[in-house]
Amino acid sequence: MRKKILITGANGQLGHEMRNVLEDDNRFECLFTDVAELDICDAEAVKRTVVDNRVDYIVNCAAYTQVDKAEDNVELCRKINAVAVENLARAAAERGARMIHISTDYVFDGRGYRPYTEEMTPDPQSVYGSTKLEGEQALQRLCPESVIIRTAWLYSPYGNNFVKTMMRLGSEREELSVVADQVGTPTCAADLAQAILAVLHAETFVPGIYHFSDEGACSWYDFTVAIHRLAGITTCRVKPIRSDEYPSRAHRPFYSVLDKSKIKQTYGLAIPHWYESLSHCIKLLQETH
Repeated sequence: MRKKILITGANGQLGHEMRNVLEDDNRFECLFTDVAELDICDAEAVKRTVVDNRVDYIVNCAAYTQVDKAEDNVELCRKINAVAVENLARAAAERGARMIHISTDYVFDGRGYRPYTEEMTPDPQSVYGSTKLEGEQALQRLCPESVIIRTAWLYSPYGNNFVKTMMRLGSEREELSVVADQVGTPTCAADLAQAILAVLHAETFVPGIYHFSDEGACSWYDFTVAIHRLAGITTCRVKPIRSDEYPSRAHRPFYSVLDKSKIKQTYGLAIPHWYESLSHCIKLLQETH
């Protein structure tokens, strides 16, 4: 019998990619929802949906991700990133379902100098990071049969993201100033969707916290230079600057490279390098335009 999966946040970047990897997978029966179909902040609606549809897995792709705006919209951010996760976790536990939840590198302080492992102590420095950590903790407390995947620097051909913004600005401007002292790993949402699929297909579901991003590391400046090179943008000069030259409302991690050893070993993943995945994404964007 086919397993039933509830996917939340289905209109976002990752939600779109989950549609792509699951639409032809006849092992699963999928219920794709966004806020119009299911308000995950409504505990009763969540419980009803999970029970009525006999859900076996919940994949939570929904999140409040506007990092700077979160500093002024604390309650809304907390509602989506923590309270809603609690609602989903409680419903999953009551139904006996398993849950896969997406979290972030922002749960760490970003002051490290080596890739963060799952065992390292979180120390969020922003409202966004704090609420995501709160969601993680609620999920582990209420639904131990869960997998939490922390990721970073997500982009895709869908929605608003850094890659599409840099392509647009690169074609509009002669010069762009981009931060060069914050280091992390660009992650293609399609690769993350494949990682989630690997968890769903695994013979043994191993609960716990995992880290996933594409391979390699770079600064936002390096990332932008690569985007322009791959997109064939030659008329815009990309200028490296320090973080203090580009002040932001929320604290940004200076180093947020994630160690992916655990997920690779547990679920047998082969992860592509970020440049390879970026090249593929930009080709897709150019084909659709």
